[in-house]
Amino acid sequence: MKIKKGDKVRIMVGDSSLKGKEGIVTKVLRKENKVIVEGLNVVIKHQKPNQAHPDGARIEKEAPIHVSNVMVLDPKTNEPTRVGYKFEDGKKIRVAKKSGARLD
Repeated sequence: MKIKKGDKVRIMVGDSSLKGKEGIVTKVLRKENKVIVEGLNVVIKHQKPNQAHPDGARIEKEAPIHVSNVMVLDPKTNEPTRVGYKFEDGKKIRVAKKSGARLD
């Protein structure tokens, strides 16, 4: 997977309320090919009554988004870009395809 935690991404596809929004990846779910973006795709979970919430509660949490629906933003131009790889000093680094800027 070419997206990592801490990357700034834009949602390209999906619900009209999400499309075009930007955020930072807080978690990557590799087995499911999904990412969780900070402050986006928020859903409400109804919590049954328990010791922490005696009357029950409505908890807002971020739901995962499939990795194919987001694109990494180029650090130079702030435009969506694909991710490529390059070797520098014997280390593999991620680069933006549009400008060639380092992502790591």
